[in-house]
Amino acid sequence: MGALHKLRVLDFTQMMTGPMATMMLGDFGADVIKVEAPEGDPFRSSGEVTLGGDGVFFLSMNRNKRGVVLDLKTEQGREMVKALAAEADVLVENFRPGLAEKLGLGCEELQALNPRLIYCSITGFGRNGADRDRPALDQVVQAESGLMQITGTAQSGPLKTGFPFSDLVTALLATAGILNAVIARYETGVGQRVDLSMLDASIFSIAPRDVYFAATGKTPPRTGNEHWDIVPNNTYATSDGREVMVISINDKFWVILARALGLADMATDPLFATKSARLKNRQLLDERVAAAFRGRTLAEWETVLRAAGAIYGAVRTWDEVFSDPRVIGDMVHSIEHAAAGQLSVLKNPLRFSATPNEISLPPPRLGEHTDSVLADPSAAWRVRGR
Repeated sequence: MGALHKLRVLDFTQMMTGPMATMMLGDFGADVIKVEAPEGDPFRSSGEVTLGGDGVFFLSMNRNKRGVVLDLKTEQGREMVKALAAEADVLVENFRPGLAEKLGLGCEELQALNPRLIYCSITGFGRNGADRDRPALDQVVQAESGLMQITGTAQSGPLKTGFPFSDLVTALLATAGILNAVIARYETGVGQRVDLSMLDASIFSIAPRDVYFAATGKTPPRTGNEHWDIVPNNTYATSDGREVMVISINDKFWVILARALGLADMATDPLFATKSARLKNRQLLDERVAAAFRGRTLAEWETVLRAAGAIYGAVRTWDEVFSDPRVIGDMVHSIEHAAAGQLSVLKNPLRFSATPNEISLPPPRLGEHTDSVLADPSAAWRVRGR
C-alpha cells in the first residue's frame, strides 16, 4: 500500500506540469480526482497520435486518477467543487492567476470551509507582477529563465532542450512542496498555500551555475556537448558512425581515459597533464581524442572503457533504450485502458521497501467517474477519516 493512501487530492490541472505532479501523488497511493471542464483537458487532443480517442500525451500524464467533469461557469459546478474540497486534503490548480478567486474557489474561500486543505497553485510567471497574466508554455519559460541561453553551441545559437524541461522540473518541485505541507500539517493541524511558478522553478534549476554567475558576472558559454570547465567532456564518433559521451572530471579520470584510448603519453604530457593545461589546449586534445575514437566500433569501445573504469556512455537510440531488459523490467508497465487497450507507461522511478508505488488505475476517460463521485460529493473519497 502506498504511503499516501489516506491522502485525498483534487486535481484541477491540465496539460503537463500539474498533471505530472498529481500523477506522482497518485503513484504514491493518493486518491486523486481529476476535475475537467466539459471540453476536457487540452492534452486529450494535443499531438499527432491518439489512442482510444485521447492523445498519448494525456495518457502519459494521468494514470492513477478518477475523472470528473464539472462546469465551473455554473453555480452547480462550483458548489460541487466546494463539497469535494470540504473533504479533500490537497487541491492543485494551474488556472490563470485570479480565476479561482473570481469563481469563488480561491485558497481563502476553500480553506474557510476546510482549514486542513493544502492549496497548491502552479503558475507560469507567478501570481503577482506585470507578467502574471501572460500565457506560459514550456519553451517560453525555457527562454525567459535563461536555460536556452546556455543550451546549444556558438554556431546553433540558443536552443530548447529535447524534452519539456520546465514543465517537468516544476512538477517535481510542486510534488515536493505538497509533501512538505502535508508533513507540516501533522504539527499544525492546518493546511497552507503552496505557490510555485514555472519561471522560478526553471531558474532554480540553473544551480550550481548561479554561484558561478554571481562570482564572475559571466554567463556560461553555449558549448553543446562540451563543458566550459572540463576537458575532455564531449561526444566522439566511432568507426561505425555511433557516438560515445565521455567525461573526465579530474586528473584521475583523464589518465584512465588516455590510457584506455592508447594515448598514455598524453596523460603525462605537460600540454594535457593538468586541468588548466587541458582547458588551454582544448582543441588539440579534442582532436586527438576524436581521432582515437574513430579507430574502433562502439561495441569495441564499450568493452575497453568499461574495463578501464572510464566515465562514459553510449548515445543510445530510443529503440535501444526501450529494448534494454533492465529498462523493460524496472521502468515499463502495461495497463489496460477501456478505449485505448494495452498502454505502456513508465513506472515511477522511486523504489520504497515498505510502501511501494502502484499503477492501479488507467488514465480516466473524459467524465468517466462523474456519476459515481457526484452522486454524493461528501462521500466521494475512497478513504475517509483519520
